Amino acid sequence: MTNSDDLSKIRMQGIHVELTPGLQSAILQKFSTLLEHDSRIVRLNVRLHKDQRLGHDYHYTATAQVELRGPDLVAHAEDKDAYAALDKLSQKLDQLLERRHDRRKDKRNHPHGVELEADLPKVPSPSRS
Repeated sequence: MTNSDDLSKIRMQGIHVELTPGLQSAILQKFSTLLEHDSRIVRLNVRLHKDQRLGHDYHYTATAQVELRGPDLVAHAEDKDAYAALDKLSQKLDQLLERRHDRRKDKRNHPHGVELEADLPKVPSPSRS
């Protein structure tokens, strides 16, 4: 379980929907696991937006932005149920974080040489006596 400092990294916003204590706890529960996976996450912004489409059916769009070193990760998911949209969103972010981690690990384990286009003078290595 994460501590309260980690939970303060999660920012929640409801647009045209009230974030009830149930929705807030669902957001904290689903997205706190992402904080456990990657300790370099600075902040996690989660927005839940409710639109009224045809008839009386509501349509929910969940959007999240993960702020970390380098480019931020952004994902969104849509569903007729708010909890399902949040679940889909957390799965997408988990996949994005895993893919980013794999790329960093691959870059670290398989470095590439750098070729410079300039002629550099060769310096003799110091002799050891």
